[in-house]
Amino acid sequence: MARKLLWASLALAPITFVVDFAFHPGDVALFVLAATSLVPLAWLIGESTEHAAEHTGPGIGGFLNASFGNAPELIIATFAVADGLPNVVRGSLAGSVISNLLLVLGVAMATGETGRPINRNSLLLQLGLVGTAVLLFLAPSVAGWHGNPERHSLAVLTAPLAAILLVLYVVAQTIQLRGFRQRHAESGHEERAGAWPLSRALLALALATAATAVTSEILVHSLDGFAKAAGLSQFFISVVIVAVVGNAAEHGGAIVIARRGKMRLATEIAVSSSAQVALLVTPAVALLSWAVTPALPLAFRWEELGAMALATVVVAAVVFDGFSRRWQGFALVGLYAALVVGFGFAGDR
Repeated sequence: MARKLLWASLALAPITFVVDFAFHPGDVALFVLAATSLVPLAWLIGESTEHAAEHTGPGIGGFLNASFGNAPELIIATFAVADGLPNVVRGSLAGSVISNLLLVLGVAMATGETGRPINRNSLLLQLGLVGTAVLLFLAPSVAGWHGNPERHSLAVLTAPLAAILLVLYVVAQTIQLRGFRQRHAESGHEERAGAWPLSRALLALALATAATAVTSEILVHSLDGFAKAAGLSQFFISVVIVAVVGNAAEHGGAIVIARRGKMRLATEIAVSSSAQVALLVTPAVALLSWAVTPALPLAFRWEELGAMALATVVVAAVVFDGFSRRWQGFALVGLYAALVVGFGFAGDR
């Protein structure tokens, strides 16, 4: 029954497109409709990822989910840059890293089977990459705390750092994916009965991601009006609501997969997605922003950097023993809730 409801609710996405194009409702209604439409799309991305992982193994499956699932973050950030909303861009990117590490991973661990083994080495490598990104973000961020954070000199400083992060990510992922492929080939794993062909799973991933991207664009354009109507700061909307909605694919994928006992894949989705946002999406947005004026400096607020660093350290401690435990998942969700409260009091820059 639940699956039938989810399949039927995929119709919300085209309904959102039609409503936006033909009826032009208020920003609040449009924001809520777009956010709701992302939920079944997230489920479809998670479902497709699980079927794809039957052919590729959990490591590459997690990478596929992160890659397709992070499309909304890239789209949201790109449109926000074009709309002249640099604080929304940085907030949504930082919030994405934080929510993937604490909320997505936490919910996956809390809803999955306790005591299940996870890929400790892979997760720690990804967390190390996130930590490296946070350290590099310090250079433009600290300078941005003194004076105008949007000044051109910080954008110039950001460019080489972004290039370094991109190269680091490509090298690390190339090495890791080769290892995943080799281990999957050696494992002798057989696809379960009823698994979709890989081509169908990838097609479903692509279509769901495309629909998610368009829905995310609608979400961004209604963001400012929704924030004013709700009486929330733009910072809170971007670092919490937009980030969580943008991570809908990871949420859906990780939870669906964790509930089926596949904790290696579920944890890989959450942590690899955070690494991809920090080392691929964020620097890519910064470099692409040079096509518009002004370019985007990666001058994060201290609250954003501190939360990313804290999440990285805590999650590293959680996964260090190589096993997933429910109480740790609840602890991660609790920490995320505490940070959300703090973000609510932080206000705009």
